[in-house]
Amino acid sequence: LLCSLFALSAVSTAMAQEVNIKLLGTSDVHGRIVPWSYGADVEDKSGSYAQIATYVKDVRKNNKNVVLVEVGDAIQDNQIDVFAKDKKYYKDHPIPKVLNEMNYDIFVLGNHEFNYGLDYLADAIKQAKFPIVNANVVKVGTEEPYYTPYVIQEKTVVDNKGKSHKLKIGYIGFVPPQIMVWDKANLTGKVETRDIVKSAQKYVPEMKKKGADIIVALAHTGPSDEPYHEGAENSAFYLADVPHIDAVIFGHSHRLFPNKEFAKSPNADIAKGTVKGVPESMAGYWANNISVVDLVLSEHNGKWIVTDGKAVLRPIYDAENKKALAENDPEMTALLKETHEATRKFVSQPIGKATDNMYSYLALVQDDPTIQIVNQAQKAYVEKVAPSVPAMAGLPILSAGAPFKAGGRKNDPTGYTEVNKGELTFRNAADLYLYPNTLVVVRVSGEQLKEWLECSAGMFKQIDPASDKPQSLLDWEGFRTYNFDVIDGVNYEYDLTQPPRYDGECKLINPNAHRVVNLTYQGKPVDPKAEFLIATNNYRAYGNKFPGTGDKHIVYAAPDENRQVLADYIKATSEKDGAVNPRADKNWRFVPIKGNDKLDVRFETSPSEQTAQFIKENAQYPMKQVGTDEVGFAVYQIDLSGK
Repeated sequence: LLCSLFALSAVSTAMAQEVNIKLLGTSDVHGRIVPWSYGADVEDKSGSYAQIATYVKDVRKNNKNVVLVEVGDAIQDNQIDVFAKDKKYYKDHPIPKVLNEMNYDIFVLGNHEFNYGLDYLADAIKQAKFPIVNANVVKVGTEEPYYTPYVIQEKTVVDNKGKSHKLKIGYIGFVPPQIMVWDKANLTGKVETRDIVKSAQKYVPEMKKKGADIIVALAHTGPSDEPYHEGAENSAFYLADVPHIDAVIFGHSHRLFPNKEFAKSPNADIAKGTVKGVPESMAGYWANNISVVDLVLSEHNGKWIVTDGKAVLRPIYDAENKKALAENDPEMTALLKETHEATRKFVSQPIGKATDNMYSYLALVQDDPTIQIVNQAQKAYVEKVAPSVPAMAGLPILSAGAPFKAGGRKNDPTGYTEVNKGELTFRNAADLYLYPNTLVVVRVSGEQLKEWLECSAGMFKQIDPASDKPQSLLDWEGFRTYNFDVIDGVNYEYDLTQPPRYDGECKLINPNAHRVVNLTYQGKPVDPKAEFLIATNNYRAYGNKFPGTGDKHIVYAAPDENRQVLADYIKATSEKDGAVNPRADKNWRFVPIKGNDKLDVRFETSPSEQTAQFIKENAQYPMKQVGTDEVGFAVYQIDLSGK
C-alpha cells in the first residue's frame, strides 16, 4: 500500500506542505501505574505509566502533532485488579484515572480486560474520557458490534510551514477472537467474536468513505509469519495487507517490534519498522518500552496522503544495565499517592504462614514449591466438591499447575516468584498465582493424561547423549513457560534424548517420539483406559489444545478464582495446622543420561545471590554456574547423569 503512496512524494514539489504525525503507543502495561511491584512490595523502575508520562510530556513539548494510544491489557495484574475488584473502588478505578490524566486519545480492549466479565469491565472503564474501541466483539447472534468499532477524530495539526490544518484520524481496534475460549464463563451467551482481518476489511473502507485521512489499526494481537487463516490469534502482520491501513500499533504477545528477533521475517523491515511497507510497532510489556510511529503526510489535490512512515521503540528501562531511562512523573505520583498506599495496604492482609520459602528459580528443571502449593490448593478444593458432583464422584483427583513467573520469555532475569517462609499475605497468594483465572475440572483418560504431559515436555530441547558441546536445556523460543504444566498426584519422568512429541502449540510433530516414561499412580503404571480428574484453570480447560481439554472434558466449572482458592487454602491450613508446607514432593524428574562424562547441559535462571543459595540448598541435580548470558541470566550447568 505505502509503496505506491511513497512514489507520490517523488513527484511532489519541494515546496509541498507536509504534516508530521507522531503516534505514541503503549500495550500490555498490566497494572503498572507507578514504579512499584505490589507483589514484592518494593520499588520497581522497569516500567510504569508514571514513567511513560515523563517521556510523553517531553515528546509533546518538542513535537506539534502527537497522538497517544493504549492497545490493551491495562487493568489486570500487579495486584491492581485484586485491589480494584472491590466495587467500592470502581468509581475511581486507577487505570482510567491514569489514562485520563495523561490525555490518551484512544483505548483498545485487550483479552485481559475481559477477565472479570462484561459488568466489571463496564464499571472499570465508565469514567474514561477517551473512546473505547473494538471492532470484532459482537452481540450474540448478530453482526452488531458490542463496542464502538472505530472512531474518526478531527485533530488540528501544524504543517512544516507553521500553518494549521484539520486532519481526520481514524482508529479501529481488535482483540484475539480466543477470548471466547479463555473467558468462556464470562462471555458465552453475551457476546461473540469475529476474525480480526475480516473485521478490518469490513470497517476500514467505511472509515475511508466517512472521510478518514489516515487510518491507524490498534490491534491487541501478536505477530505471525505463518499463512493467514481465519480466526488467527496473532494477526498483526496480516493487517498490513488491508488497503487504507496506514499504521499498526499492536501488542498481546509481550514482544518487541521492530527488533532483531524479526530480522529474518520475510515481511518485516526492522530498520524502518515496517511490515510490507506499513509502519508497525509493539512495545513489549509492563511499560518497558513505548511505540513511536512517525507518519509524513502530503497534500495532493486537496487530500492528505501518507507519503512516508517508520516505526521505532523507545525504551523506558535499560534491562541490560538495569537502569530506568525515564523517571517517575511527579504529578502522576501525587495523583496516585492515595491509590498506591491503599493498594499496598489492601494486599498486605495476612492470610497464614508457610514453613518454607517459595522461589521459582528452578521451576523449569525440577519439581518446584511455587507450583506445589497451587496444586495442593486446587486438589484440596476439588476433594471437597467431588462427592456432590456425580460426574466426579470416586475418580482419582490430580492437579495441574504451571510457572507463571520463570524468566518471562527469556527477557526478564528478575521475573521470578519470591515468597519467603513465615507470614503470608494476600500479596503472596497473588504473586504465586498471577492471573484471575477460575478453577475448572476436566475428566481425562490415562492415555490423555500422558499426552498432556507430552505437551508440557515441549519445554525442553532434545539432548544429544553423545555430544561434548554445550547444549541448551530450555526451548525459550518455541515454548512458553506458562504451558509447562506439572501434574501432581502422579509420578513421571522425561526422557530428553527423545525429540519433542508436540510443538509449543501442542501440535503433534514427532508421532513416534515418547518423552514421558514411568508414569505411575499410587505406585502402579497408569492404565491408558483409566479415568482421572485434573484440576486446572479456565484457560487450559477450555483451550482444547492439550489432550484432555475442551468442552467435552469439562465436568465442573468453579465460581472461584484459582488465586482465591489458593488464599483460602493457605488460610484454612494455617488455622488447622499452624502453616502450609509447600516443599516440592519431587513427583517428576529427568531420566538419567548415562555414558558420557563430558555431557554439558545448561539452563538459565535468576543471577541473584538468593538464587545461588536456593540452588545450593534445594537442587535435585548437581548444578554449577558457568556464566552469565547477554540478557543477564545466570547460566548453570546441570548434571543429568544420575550420579
